Amino acid sequence: MYSEWASLSPQIQNGSNENLSVLGKLPSTVGKEVAISVVKNLVANLGLTTQPAEPSSLSSDKEVQWCMEVICYGLSLPLSEHDTIRDCVHVYCEWLSAMESVPKISVPKPICDDPNLYARKIIQHLHNLFVPRKGEGTDTVNRQAVLCHRVLRTLQNMAHKSSRINQETWEALLFFLLAINDALLGPPTLKEDIGDQLCERVLSALFEVWLLACSKCFPPPPLWKTLRESCMRWRHRIALVEQWNRVCLALTARLLEFLYGPNFPELKISEEDAHLCPQNMSRDCIAQTWFRMVHTIGNPVELCQPQIVSQTPPFLQFAISSSNVVDPCQHPCLNILPSIYLKAIKGIASQVDAFLGIPKAALIGLTSSRSSTVHIPTTPNSGPPSASSITSVGSGSEPRPALAPARSRCNSILHTYGEWLFESAHIGYRSPYHVKTGAQPEGSVQRPSSLLLDKSGLSLPPKNPDLSDVPTNLTIDKFESGKAEAFGALCRIFCSKKTGEEILPVYLARFYLALKVGLQTPKDKTCGEVLSSILLNSADLFRCDLDGVNVLIPSVISALEVVMPEKDIKLRSGSVSKTELRRASIQLLLSLLSLPLHYQNLPIKELCPSTDKGNATHVTFALLKPRLMNILINALQAETDSVNCQMLLGGLMLSVQDSATMEESEKVLQPENAAGHESSSNLLSSGAAAACDNCSLADFPNISFTDVLADSAVGGVKFCFDYPKGLIRNSAHALFVRATYLVCHRLISSWRQDLNVSLAALELLSGLARTKIKETDALECKRAVKWLCDYISYQCSRPPPSHSKDLHSSIVAAFHCLSTWLVHHPDLLKEKENVMTVMEVVELGISGSKSQGKPGEPLKIKEDKELKPVSMRVRDAADSLLTIIMEQVGNVQNPCSPATTSSMLEEVSLIKYCKGEDVKKDKAVEWFRYFVIDNHILLALLEEPLGNDPDPVPTITAIVRNSFGRYLWHFELRDLPRSKMGLKTEEKDPGRPLPGRDKQKRAKKNIKFYPDSAERIPKCKMDGSIPSLDSCYSSDEDMVGHKLLGKLVEEAHTREQVTAKKEKSQPRHPNYECKPPPRKTEIQTSRLFLSSLGLINFDGEQGISEHPQLTVIDNKMSGFAADLELLDFMSPRTWDTVHLFYVRSKQTSAEQICNNVLKKDGVDPRFLLFLGSLGWPVDVYKHPGWTGHVATSWKLLERPRDLPPEDKNHGGSLFNGDHQVIYWADVSSELAFVVPTLKSRHLTETSAVHANPDITVPGRPLSAQGMSTDKPSRTLSLDLEKGPPNTASGVSLISGKDSPSAVRRRKAAMMDTKVVVLWVENFEDTFKPPIADLMSVTSTGLESGPLLRDRQDVFVIFLHPLESDLVRVKLQGPVGSKPLSFAIPLVDGMVVSRRVIGNLVRQTALNICRRRRLENDAQHAPHVRRRLKIQDFTQRYKCEMNVPELCLHLFNKIDISS
Repeated sequence: MYSEWASLSPQIQNGSNENLSVLGKLPSTVGKEVAISVVKNLVANLGLTTQPAEPSSLSSDKEVQWCMEVICYGLSLPLSEHDTIRDCVHVYCEWLSAMESVPKISVPKPICDDPNLYARKIIQHLHNLFVPRKGEGTDTVNRQAVLCHRVLRTLQNMAHKSSRINQETWEALLFFLLAINDALLGPPTLKEDIGDQLCERVLSALFEVWLLACSKCFPPPPLWKTLRESCMRWRHRIALVEQWNRVCLALTARLLEFLYGPNFPELKISEEDAHLCPQNMSRDCIAQTWFRMVHTIGNPVELCQPQIVSQTPPFLQFAISSSNVVDPCQHPCLNILPSIYLKAIKGIASQVDAFLGIPKAALIGLTSSRSSTVHIPTTPNSGPPSASSITSVGSGSEPRPALAPARSRCNSILHTYGEWLFESAHIGYRSPYHVKTGAQPEGSVQRPSSLLLDKSGLSLPPKNPDLSDVPTNLTIDKFESGKAEAFGALCRIFCSKKTGEEILPVYLARFYLALKVGLQTPKDKTCGEVLSSILLNSADLFRCDLDGVNVLIPSVISALEVVMPEKDIKLRSGSVSKTELRRASIQLLLSLLSLPLHYQNLPIKELCPSTDKGNATHVTFALLKPRLMNILINALQAETDSVNCQMLLGGLMLSVQDSATMEESEKVLQPENAAGHESSSNLLSSGAAAACDNCSLADFPNISFTDVLADSAVGGVKFCFDYPKGLIRNSAHALFVRATYLVCHRLISSWRQDLNVSLAALELLSGLARTKIKETDALECKRAVKWLCDYISYQCSRPPPSHSKDLHSSIVAAFHCLSTWLVHHPDLLKEKENVMTVMEVVELGISGSKSQGKPGEPLKIKEDKELKPVSMRVRDAADSLLTIIMEQVGNVQNPCSPATTSSMLEEVSLIKYCKGEDVKKDKAVEWFRYFVIDNHILLALLEEPLGNDPDPVPTITAIVRNSFGRYLWHFELRDLPRSKMGLKTEEKDPGRPLPGRDKQKRAKKNIKFYPDSAERIPKCKMDGSIPSLDSCYSSDEDMVGHKLLGKLVEEAHTREQVTAKKEKSQPRHPNYECKPPPRKTEIQTSRLFLSSLGLINFDGEQGISEHPQLTVIDNKMSGFAADLELLDFMSPRTWDTVHLFYVRSKQTSAEQICNNVLKKDGVDPRFLLFLGSLGWPVDVYKHPGWTGHVATSWKLLERPRDLPPEDKNHGGSLFNGDHQVIYWADVSSELAFVVPTLKSRHLTETSAVHANPDITVPGRPLSAQGMSTDKPSRTLSLDLEKGPPNTASGVSLISGKDSPSAVRRRKAAMMDTKVVVLWVENFEDTFKPPIADLMSVTSTGLESGPLLRDRQDVFVIFLHPLESDLVRVKLQGPVGSKPLSFAIPLVDGMVVSRRVIGNLVRQTALNICRRRRLENDAQHAPHVRRRLKIQDFTQRYKCEMNVPELCLHLFNKIDISS
């Protein structure tokens, strides 16, 4: 840089004649006496004492110059003459005020006339003050330091305030500062000498004045070259590196301001450091000064080489004069070189972070050592606190800051700092690259881009030659902390690669070679500082499309095998957080899990090819899967941190899903022994497999719940087992088995106290239940269900102080997970043992206890039990599970399923079938009788035939509405079932068949009621126990009655005989043909139906008695039909909406983003495939379920005539809700995926609703529609069936009497969670997405108010396609959201295959919404809201009837109004 310029270093080292006085040629006693007497006179006129200042008597240049010769000599006196030296300093400091606009009165006139000339001489003379004196004591040295401080302060004030300084004076001032620094800092450090005391002060003065000179009079190149050479002689002083860091960071902060603008993250430095750079410095001046200052100390890597640092004349002179030191590098002051090197590399890393936009919280340790004593660090910090760009699914600690979108390109940073960082990363090894040497001048700086790799550079470089002369405390391993910093900075640079950015191949090659060396693991499995730094700072290594980065995968996996499987990591540095290190390792693992199945048999090239080609082995991606799975499972077994466990669970779900989907799509099982080694291919084995060889799959059911708790209490036992016979170890089935057992075991033994991990584990088990695995037997599923039931039982049985909202949330989630297993594996309930286990847990959830208690306890009859559930939410969850078991598990799906679990027929459609005409809802309900049973079942009975049966039999049609939906049953009163009715003839009256002419004679037989042997049996007293009829007459009246009865019987018998003779004598006549009586057409089928159900009964003398839980509903009251329709619009399942957007590169407005999906050419074809994997398309006008907007949900509509036709060339806009949406549902949830556009019809409808709050939207809370109510919300009582007298309609409404906290909770419960998926072409667009603008097109019609632009309750899932055809995932939650809000299986930073991305996004969105509902215990489940609505419906429309009125109501016909 300065090769063509002359250096001033010889003048500084050899001294100048300008600071020598003529008095020095005289005897010392004469010069001393002259100096003392002259200086005393001059000080007297300065006014430093009580006397005021007087004008100087020096009037000519000769007089002033003679006095200055004396003062110059006085400054060089021994420190024993402190008073004289002090007076000399006072005189010169006062005379320097001549550089100010108004000099002091005591300044001689010649100095005021030419201040710059005399100021230069004064500055040169002051050099004598700073020259170290040998043999002085500590006190005198301290006095000298005080005077030096006074001089430096005066010079700094002059430089700041004076406007009269010319260029020569600036150069003289800078030369003076260089000279005194060299005099003080050049020699080796001695404790408590003047150089040690003034080190930091003179350096700060030098750099501060130098920056001032740059802004006012830029120093010439010789001074810059001298500064660089001088600083290289002072590198054994730690204060130099601190001041260098201070100046470079201050200049970097100013440089970033005008390079990247005000929106770029600010480099946070102290206020004192911020004032180092004058405000009036121009941009060019800042840039030039910054570049020169960065290279001031030369190559920082030389700081780890004591041989180079000590090659200065003072060190050589010390080695010559000392008998103990043979080589200059053995001086004791060099022991601090490891700390100096660490601070230098940290300073470079901080500058790199500044250009990457990673803000620093504090840099005190880099720019000053005043806060702590400098010492040789044994375990220095491996990296700055914000060194990594790791972000996770929710963390207890603060998330690390993200990179700035406008950050510098990697090549630009590497051009500046790359050479130093690469060389620092290779210390201890001979560099595998070389510089093309030629006529390269010494000290010049070469751009790293011109460095070429040697042919032999691909092999692993050997270590440095013998360094026996270096002291043991300065060996290369002592500089590992600085080396780790260099690796961390390099990893951050390359991981900051932007989308589409190109990095020079030479940089990539050097980086990969460095990582190949840094990732080497020792035999003792110790994680060094270098390895820790690499893992902490390379989380994005495999997800930013670096060319050729896959060559590092084997080395990275080897490093992960050191860090992740063990619970206690062996770290060399105590400053590295084990939790953060494992978290960073998990991030790396999550980016590798999809690679084996994605590339399969593609070989991985070796970075350093082996010379022995015969023994060379080719590693393929498929061979790495067993190692990755072992790392994942063993890490999950050993992990204790909550966040890390959740991340690992997400990775485990990804692995199972990806393997199962690949096997299903390709119909190929993975090979038995892909790796060729038994140990590496074992997906089910763990680190403790050798300790549990006796455990087998058949033994697993014998492990009891108490045994698991006992094992976990010991803490040293790992849960593992051997393979079941015939199980392919690399198959999805093997991973499914291992995942199920491990997660269930840890859920009960270790995670039951942690809500977040418990929820993640339950979400994983739910995902496993949905995963289609070949050859899955019922035994595995049976064990999983048993574990879940044990988990629920344990959580419910915990003591009352442990019960909390979080505990109940985990129980509710466990019930939902259990229902998922039963629905997807209905064969489980075919076994009596499973049914008993599940029903006991349901009973526990509903009632709070089990009828079958512990062994030895008596059975509890359910009727005698007192209902004390754990909480109302737990009871509701158990009730939901019971309903799903009774209605959904193993049930043949209805024609509309899974779009709806309810019948689509209702009053209007039934009347249409019955009467053949269309009627409105308020007219159709008049044909029905309405009853409410048990305060939660609404029964509608239609007695009219539907017209679809030619047989006019008594019929009744029942519409049953309860908490879980609407069901329709049709009943007919028949004598025989339809299958036994026989064949029907076409003749109307076929007649009777002719009687037979031949009469058969019947043999007369005496009918005996008892056998003959009965008469031979002797009678006993028992035979006389039944008296004869005659003996029963107790009076004459009884006798008369008996005779009368006998006459009546005889008369009847006589009449029958006469009639029989008459019929025999008369011929047969048609009129006497027997015919069946006509059928009754007026039958009260409602009465018969209710009586058959036991809701009403005849009690003989008491007549008809009403069932205590049967309530008659008046369907003629106003508002009845509207409330009934509102009840039908309340879905018994949860409904959620996910909005999807396609973001092209650098798009920032909602209009641009929404217009991308209008045409197929505007989106990536992979985006359309992704949409197809989320669910199935449905027509919003023919779909009976949730459609993403309340206006078209849960009903069938006619297509509007003004609706434009469907665009076949769309890019996803077809699913904007106008024509179709993408839909998915199961027995308990509905999910609609909408791709919004600006032309959607729902936007206009939503705006109209918000503009007019009087509009009633079905499904919206009444309070959200502007309707006020004074009814209190649901109380958490156990008598749910009875219900409060004034229950809110359908949801928890806000009452004016509630407390503010209750109001806030209920308002929060009404808000719906927004889940948004953004497919981004450029990953930089994920840092500041226009979420606020996109909220305007995400209306569902259920919002409680207009869509706010600053809405915070938004979860964003970013999907970025990589060049490898994989998808990178980024998750962003609401500001300040709790960790509970995040869900798996997707994890921030995960890299996913496209074949499973749709399934994982759907599960994550569903789990996010479920967790948000769990967070707010004031939000009721859908079936609870329906039950509350029915209770309110009952209170509003019930009829109070007594028994006669009820009888009259049932016997009377329905009065249909005209």
